[in-house]
Amino acid sequence: MIVLEKEFKYVDYLWDDEKADALGDDQVSLFLYRSNILGADLRITNYGGGNTSCRTTEKDPLTNEEVEVMWIKGSGGDIGTLNRSGIAGIYTDRLRDLKNVYGGLEDEDRMVGLFNHCIYDLDSKAPSIDTPLHGLLPFAHIDHLHPDALIAVAAAKDSEQVTKEIWGDTMGWVPWQRPGFDLGLQIEKCLEDNPGIRGIVLGSHGLFTWGDTSYECYVNSLEVIEMASQFIEDKIKEKGSVFGGQKLESVPKADRLEKAAQIMPLLRGLCSSENRMIGHFSDTDVVMEYINSHDLERLAPMGTSCPDHFLRTKIQPLVLTLDKNEDVSDADAILKKLEPAFAAYRKEYADYYNTCKKANSPAMRDANPVIIIYPGVGMFSFAKNKQTTRVANEFYINAINVMRGAEAITSYTSLPRQEAFDIEYWLLEEAKLQRMPKEQPLSRKVAFVTGAGGGIGKAIADKLAAEGANVVLTDINEESLITANATYKRDVSTYAICDVTNTESIASAYKKAVVEFGGVDIIVHSAGLAISKPLEETTDKDWNILQSILVKGQFDLAKQFTAIVRKQGLGGDYIAIASKNGLVAGPNNVAYGTAKAAQQHMVRLLAAELAKDKVRVNTVNPDGVIVGSKIWEGAWAAGRAKANGITVEELPAFYAKRNLLNEIITPEDIANGVFSFVGVLDKSTGNIINVDGGMANAFVR
Repeated sequence: MIVLEKEFKYVDYLWDDEKADALGDDQVSLFLYRSNILGADLRITNYGGGNTSCRTTEKDPLTNEEVEVMWIKGSGGDIGTLNRSGIAGIYTDRLRDLKNVYGGLEDEDRMVGLFNHCIYDLDSKAPSIDTPLHGLLPFAHIDHLHPDALIAVAAAKDSEQVTKEIWGDTMGWVPWQRPGFDLGLQIEKCLEDNPGIRGIVLGSHGLFTWGDTSYECYVNSLEVIEMASQFIEDKIKEKGSVFGGQKLESVPKADRLEKAAQIMPLLRGLCSSENRMIGHFSDTDVVMEYINSHDLERLAPMGTSCPDHFLRTKIQPLVLTLDKNEDVSDADAILKKLEPAFAAYRKEYADYYNTCKKANSPAMRDANPVIIIYPGVGMFSFAKNKQTTRVANEFYINAINVMRGAEAITSYTSLPRQEAFDIEYWLLEEAKLQRMPKEQPLSRKVAFVTGAGGGIGKAIADKLAAEGANVVLTDINEESLITANATYKRDVSTYAICDVTNTESIASAYKKAVVEFGGVDIIVHSAGLAISKPLEETTDKDWNILQSILVKGQFDLAKQFTAIVRKQGLGGDYIAIASKNGLVAGPNNVAYGTAKAAQQHMVRLLAAELAKDKVRVNTVNPDGVIVGSKIWEGAWAAGRAKANGITVEELPAFYAKRNLLNEIITPEDIANGVFSFVGVLDKSTGNIINVDGGMANAFVR
């Protein structure tokens, strides 16, 4: 009998009775609610990990008879964000009948295809490999989770005896086996042999728990996790230290971030030898305790234990041998020290593949490390996008917690390499990878946009993000940046205050971009202002501010960007947002027009100089972007209206009528011009695109 206890020391109790009561007797909604709050705690299960289910009685549309239906998280889903569209509805009787046709371990892949014959709900997500693990158990609500504390028990030496020591006869234990139909049979047998147990520990894998209601299942899961957590903490207190104690002290926090900013472009370039990668950095207390310990050298090569961990982190990390106090500002010297380590890692991974591969194994994947450890400084991860690299980082932190707990209990054990390989290169896993949608044009790239707090800059950032890029929004106004940044989903953007007239401010913004994403690939200098005055009214201040923002800012951004690009060795794009006014002479425009012309010619000069670095440098010239442009919110609009003998209200129509196409130009049109350079014209540099509806006097040739 489960004692429902709401006081937990090691896990968070998140169940809200009012929210649950509002769902009434809707068991599917209650199961989704339970799933979401379990998935909210990364110590319980990480992104995409674990599985949850419930049973309901439904009317069979073919027979009109009542049937039992199991609702379960579908393939590739995440319990923390699970909703109705992400689950599968399965006839449980049909699933159980598959026992009659199961042909043993060699039949596992075929069985996954047969799950589709058991679908009740035609709107179902594809059933996951965990479906039989739930379906062969009889309970109304079931949780399959990967809590750090439980995997520590599962990965500890003598795990079965440890399980009995913690829970007595109330928990079952099943040795490691690859997920699939046979593991479902083993779980079913464990329950038959141990009636009345509250859950099952899966060796090197995770936890199964259950309940008659969603609430009882939830509390049962938390209580089992709590008991394991308490047991581990008691063991740590007995031992007095973890990971063999501290071997070295961490570099101070500010210095760690500085070193990360210096070295991440180098690491990114090395990790991108096959495919461009996005980075993530972590230096939490959990990470630093592990990477600074005496046992790092022993534990890191052993690799992770839980399949959910190493599928995302690779079987083991790369541990750098750089001294924590190494001067990493000398890029060439550091690169020479890093290259042999990466070469050795790739060779070791290739040896692992060639030793373990089978006749039908998929081709070897990218041999570069995902997790990179720099003792004293922090942990880096590199993967195809920000979400994937962040999640990989989080999964390795879960693995650290597992090692910490297992070492406290007895000692940590990892999966044999062949078992790990059979999971990593499972044909079903490969098929899942092949089904993933094609990457977007700017996927794996990081775009740094100045003046992105609104107007043209924000429209450019929106376009680049929509095409797959990570975007770094910069502006001098933090309030507008916060508002702009909030319009993107997680793992898409970040922001940094950047005064382009200040070299240190630019450096700080680049540092934020590099630590957040690993590097920078695209610069769009959109920050600016416009001043329209006759020559005699133009002051030194007017002249200097335009030169400083538009010209010197462009120069400084390019200079610092080039240093990053050369560390990465991946090339890049630099786009200047200039103006038609840099090509066309007009009244009351000497300071602004001169600055814009300087921007345009600087682009040509940079294109000539940076071609050897595979950096393309181009210009987009807007004209008449009145609607949505911040420039036109101030005195510039009045000045241009006066120069053209019209009112401010007449400006949009006036500018539309004066271009050949008679079109109103919007910030989105300028963004499309930028994208044409960075997403399509990959062999174009030193060029200008006019986005002005067609102005004959601005034709470049």
